[in-house]
Amino acid sequence: MPSSPSKTRSRNLLFFPLIIAAVLVLSSSVHVVDETEQAIVLQFGRPVGVPITQPGLYFKTPLIQEVRKFDKRIISWDGYPNEVPTKGREFVFVDATARWRITNAQLFLESVRDERGAQSRLNDIIDSAVRDEVSSLPLAEIVRSKDWSPRLEDIESNSMFAGGDDEALDVKILTGREGLTRKILERASRDTPSIGIELVDLRFKRLNYVASVREKVYERMISERKRNAAQFRSEGEGRSAEIRGRTEKELQEIRSSAAREAEIVRGKADADAARIYAEAFNAAPDFYAFLRTLESYSTTINDSTTLVLGTNSDYFKFLQNVGQAGDVLSSLDIDARIRRINETAPTKSTVADMVTSERVIGEDDDTAETLTLEDETPTPTPTPTPASE
Repeated sequence: MPSSPSKTRSRNLLFFPLIIAAVLVLSSSVHVVDETEQAIVLQFGRPVGVPITQPGLYFKTPLIQEVRKFDKRIISWDGYPNEVPTKGREFVFVDATARWRITNAQLFLESVRDERGAQSRLNDIIDSAVRDEVSSLPLAEIVRSKDWSPRLEDIESNSMFAGGDDEALDVKILTGREGLTRKILERASRDTPSIGIELVDLRFKRLNYVASVREKVYERMISERKRNAAQFRSEGEGRSAEIRGRTEKELQEIRSSAAREAEIVRGKADADAARIYAEAFNAAPDFYAFLRTLESYSTTINDSTTLVLGTNSDYFKFLQNVGQAGDVLSSLDIDARIRRINETAPTKSTVADMVTSERVIGEDDDTAETLTLEDETPTPTPTPTPASE
């Protein structure tokens, strides 16, 4: 006898919750482990079995057991910069970084519970190792590599500074920066297996002086550069003085040589002038005396000149008797002698510059006058009382 529709509907309603319950039970009893993960099964909060490290589909007791998964990849650790003293008592900031991974999930869970707890434990382990190892080495061992060697220009530049640095360029590096990081890694790796962690690598991100020491270092660098500049400046000034002295010496030699040659030329010129004067005088002594007397008239007598001379003075002998002076001129064959003098004698200005003489203008018993032709300006004498003729 076929069932009624109401019974069929009630049967379907009964199977539907059972199907849902079966799906829930099946999903809670199956878990998947990815290739980047590792898992451990917990029953009432305690680990059951061995950690699962291979990817795949796994089963567990539903509602009783749970699964805790951890990353199987390498995880980074970045600590805080610490102020650490070196062996030479220089305080430096050390900023380190490390890489680690979980090797024993059960031990890791029992020790630190999760990655946050692991980071906290690594802070203590790595910071302690860094502080101990850095404080046992001088600064040169921390900042330099073991295979580092100074260049020639660095040695020459450092030799100019007299700062007395402890970290001299010729210090032999025994450990070096790589050796220091390796020692820190080895020391920290001895403590990490107890918490299920393997420390893979460790490096320094930054090494720097603390603020107070940095200011002193900058001041020392500035003083060294100033000392270096002063040394270069003093060397330059010495070189400049040497060049100036050599130049002055050469200039003095040139000047002395030029002065010597000028004196030789001047002596020859004086000799030639004296010879020409002698030749001119010997060619026409009377005319030469007459010409020089006329020139002295033009230079010593002007509109405001007053001379008091005796009647027998030789200064105006050519003016006392004009006819007699003409006879003298006509008897001298002036034209031929002037041509001969002009051919051999220097110019008038040269003669005036080179000849300096003194003449006695008056030889009268009562009054005498002395004139100097060098300045070419007459020096008037006080006018005496006119003598009666």
